[in-house]
Amino acid sequence: MSHSDTVPLHQSSQSDIDEIESLINASVQSGPTTVLPARPPSPPRASIPVVSSSPFIQSNLPPPPPLSSSNQKVPSVPAPAPPPPPSFGASGFGPVPNTLTEPVWDTVKRDLSRIVSNLKLVVFPNPYREDPGKALRDWDLWGPFFFIVFLGLALSWSASVKKSEVFAVAFALLAAGAVILTLNVLLLGGHIIFFQSLSLLGYCLFPLVVGAVICMLKDNVMLKVIAVSVTLAWSSWAAYPFMSSAVNPRRKALALYPVFLMYVSVGFLIIAID
Repeated sequence: MSHSDTVPLHQSSQSDIDEIESLINASVQSGPTTVLPARPPSPPRASIPVVSSSPFIQSNLPPPPPLSSSNQKVPSVPAPAPPPPPSFGASGFGPVPNTLTEPVWDTVKRDLSRIVSNLKLVVFPNPYREDPGKALRDWDLWGPFFFIVFLGLALSWSASVKKSEVFAVAFALLAAGAVILTLNVLLLGGHIIFFQSLSLLGYCLFPLVVGAVICMLKDNVMLKVIAVSVTLAWSSWAAYPFMSSAVNPRRKALALYPVFLMYVSVGFLIIAID
């Protein structure tokens, strides 16, 4: 290692060495009586070599070729398509079912299941009877139409003469009566949809349909009276919470009396036809 590669001592270290040498010279000149032992010379301090090369290990790999802007082509990545907006079906959740291309049997099964579900909500006890909006949120007119037609057919089959006229009178009475009762509720300030009210009144005819079938199978006056009384009370009980909650409590009687009158008329037809 050459002298040019060594680093000189720090200035403070050099001053310490000079001070020590001056003390030794002063003690020698003072006299031979007080001769202090000579201090051993300090060992030479190692010099720090200065390395001019790079501290990183040199790699044997060849350098990468320079990039050329003319030959280098960056592949284009297509932007992702935005997600489709959520679709909501008739019930408020899920995709809208495609009913135009589905088989006919699937449509029939779906309508029948809806009729059964609405019939359970209207005619039988359940926790949603006090709120017509919750009870028949998915209302339909197929169920009331079948019940009106079937009740007219049961009355015409029970009649011995003029079966077609009996069916026409029963169908007109039930259809026109449901429309008039709905208009009556709306004129009284009721908060209910027109077709929803028609659906409710039609489903409430189901107990009277059961009574008409019983009277058609057993030609007994006492049995007819009992069956009609029970089914009439059942129909009135089914229609009461919906009609009473749709109007003002002070006008409840004005909304319920015509409904009860129509059901009584239907019950009288069931008993009177022979």
